Amino acid sequence: MPFGSEILGGILVGLGMAITLLYESQISGASGYAAASLRPSPTGRAELYFVAGLVLAGLIWRFAGGHLSDADESHLGLPAWILAGLLVGFGARLGGGCTSGHGVCGLGRLSHRSLAAVLIFMAFAFLTAAVMRIYL
Repeated sequence: MPFGSEILGGILVGLGMAITLLYESQISGASGYAAASLRPSPTGRAELYFVAGLVLAGLIWRFAGGHLSDADESHLGLPAWILAGLLVGFGARLGGGCTSGHGVCGLGRLSHRSLAAVLIFMAFAFLTAAVMRIYL
């Protein structure tokens, strides 16, 4: 059974995505917002605030004693995590979106393109987990 914080997190993500779609008429995907925050426009700073909120929420949770994931127990150093994050971000932009945009917003809008993307994301996630289990 999911913990209360996981349910609350899911509700907040869904609510945030719905608000963005209703009031800004755009799909809020983390990779798109992260890319847009690197080149902020003078008229809007929503992307920059979105990314700053993601970072701050994670830091607040961590300093409040929460664990971000099982990855906290990893023996990888910070450079490896930074490289992994950059590779994931590059792949998400290359693939035309990330799991948050396709998985939360796209599937919610019954997008066939998003369904295909999510199925591919999941297939490769399962494959990666299986390979990592064998080799690590």
